Amino acid sequence: MSITGALILFAVIWFMVLFIILQLRSHSQAEDGDIVEGTHASAPADFRPGRAARDTTIITVILWCIIASVILSGWITVRDLDWFNRMGPPPQSLDSPSGETDG
Repeated sequence: MSITGALILFAVIWFMVLFIILQLRSHSQAEDGDIVEGTHASAPADFRPGRAARDTTIITVILWCIIASVILSGWITVRDLDWFNRMGPPPQSLDSPSGETDG
């Protein structure tokens, strides 16, 4: 995985986790019973973007470490996800260029 790939993976995970965190801590002004004039009743009552960003980053670092280790270790490769066999057969080993095996 390249540095660019790692950063893109981190950004994608970060935004996915952010959208989940924002929904988990959502309290509307209507639920609190204190609707500020000029706002919609479903507007957030007590929105803390710093806390959401901090929690999102902590969770993302943990998930990114797990996913990056799986990618770098080779436990799951692109060929494992090729369910329709569009990549063709895997390349032959350098040890046996004619495709012959010892077994």
